[in-house]
Amino acid sequence: MYKEAISEGGLAVVTGAASGVGLAAAIRFAEAGLGVVLADLPGDKLDAAAGKVREAAGSGAIVEAVATDVSDTKQVEALADKAFELGSVAVLMNNAGIGRPTGAWDRMENWTQMMDINFFGVLRGVQAFTQRMIDAGRPAVIINTGSKQGITTPPGNPGYNVTKAAVKVLSEQLAHELREKGAPISVHLFVPGFTYTGMIAAFIPQKPDAAWTSEQTVDYFIERMSAGDFYVLCPDNDVDSVRDRRRAQWAIGDIVENRPPLSRWHADYKQAFSEFEKDGKD
Repeated sequence: MYKEAISEGGLAVVTGAASGVGLAAAIRFAEAGLGVVLADLPGDKLDAAAGKVREAAGSGAIVEAVATDVSDTKQVEALADKAFELGSVAVLMNNAGIGRPTGAWDRMENWTQMMDINFFGVLRGVQAFTQRMIDAGRPAVIINTGSKQGITTPPGNPGYNVTKAAVKVLSEQLAHELREKGAPISVHLFVPGFTYTGMIAAFIPQKPDAAWTSEQTVDYFIERMSAGDFYVLCPDNDVDSVRDRRRAQWAIGDIVENRPPLSRWHADYKQAFSEFEKDGKD
């Protein structure tokens, strides 16, 4: 539905748009001829991002920065009100997210912060925009940013994994409900690979060879979204699409084969997983 949505024009609304893949996506949507509403926390970064998008947009295009904290329902509803005042919404990209360290039985505050932004922030966007997008009766897309950590759920940060797994399930349910309703709105789960964003740059000054740029990741996503893909697991310079698929297959295999949870990282299954992953490359 992305091509149809672009052809009719309108607006792209992007949360988490001040940097990283959110900003890269906002620029691509502007280059495609859409007006853009950038939503993020207030400050110089959001203002600078809006300036970059204006440079990419055509003359007279709508580019608005709307300070928004996606953990606040009223602010997300105000964002929707502002967007629909400006025009019809062709693209909604629920992208805002944070990372905080967690363990399964500690750091409850970090769990709460991530759930409120990474998951409920997406849900707030879905609930504030979707019915009005349905009522508009025009082609449109809803993009929710997930993570491979919400699919293969590796050990290390269970709180983050849970939030992104929740985004995956919400996106699947949303896609089904819109399809059953016959609404001309497609849903897409955007799953970046290793991407060199500002968040990573704060810890690693030089881009690692394994990482893609935000622009590479967004370009791949838009290509696959244009082809109609719902699940878009983006590769990087270390992990290709074949390896992504094998890792996802192994993860669901823990249930099918009645293996221990997270058996990919279990000492008793290390060799079996290595051979399984290698088989996918042959």
